[in-house]
Amino acid sequence: MAISEKTLSKPSDLPVYFKLAAVTMIWGGTFVAGRFLADALTPLLAASLRFLLASAALLAFLLVARIPLARPNGRQWLQLTLLGFFGIFFYNLCFFNGLQYINASRASLIVALNPAVIGLASWFLFKERLGRAKVIGIVICMVGAGLVIVSRNPQLLAGHANAWIGDLLIFGCVVGWGVYSLCSRELNQSLGPLQTVTYSILLGTAMLCLTCLIRGEWQMAALSGLGVQQWLSLMYLGVLGSALAYIGYYDGIRRIGATRSGVFIALNPLTAVILGAILLGEPLTLTMCLGGGLILTGIYLCNKPLARAGKKGI
Repeated sequence: MAISEKTLSKPSDLPVYFKLAAVTMIWGGTFVAGRFLADALTPLLAASLRFLLASAALLAFLLVARIPLARPNGRQWLQLTLLGFFGIFFYNLCFFNGLQYINASRASLIVALNPAVIGLASWFLFKERLGRAKVIGIVICMVGAGLVIVSRNPQLLAGHANAWIGDLLIFGCVVGWGVYSLCSRELNQSLGPLQTVTYSILLGTAMLCLTCLIRGEWQMAALSGLGVQQWLSLMYLGVLGSALAYIGYYDGIRRIGATRSGVFIALNPLTAVILGAILLGEPLTLTMCLGGGLILTGIYLCNKPLARAGKKGI
């Protein structure tokens, strides 16, 4: 069934936009936090610890708020396992292994394809309308994100002989996040964003930790050698960058749809660049600012036309 634009566009959408922008800013900060862990932990161990903390934070919140865990039925368990596999386990394996072949800037350029992939998949699988303004907005967001990333590292396209392996793995991240975004629709309505995120992260964390144990990367010596800065980075990644941010993103999908929520991902490289300039003293160029302007314009085009349609009662 086609999704009504009137349904997706309500006067209360503005708080959702601010929430999604905040989520993206948090995710932009994860790149900075991740740098503090790069030399201290293996990628798989870092991912396992990140989502262990996310799992603990979610369970603690449910306990303090006295919200009982739902009891999914058989179909819901299968859907949640799918989300945990693609959104947590598969995504992280592709991401960390892909970074062994290409640098983070080149990977970010590929991840910037997320809004387009989510939009096309929503149109193909769920018949969600892709009007001209929305398509133009997605394209402008991708161009803006590309400008920000390329201006940050102009040599990122000069890959070596095996760079295509890294490109393929990082594109796996795009596929994994697309599945995680789109396959939550039914669960978001039946279980709610909090329960959906909690179960998917718990299941994905179990998969990561088991793989970490099998590969022999779970080493207590590495944990004992972590300093305050590394533990704070892990707390940021787990509690803010995973638990809270994932709930906010899923609530956005429930409120305004996967395509309009997914386009906010284009803010990710922009916020990473801004935070890098503020916290790490990295340069902020005119080209980066131009790219940021294009990203904001694209997000506006993806969302504003629908809001007008809703007011007209179309």
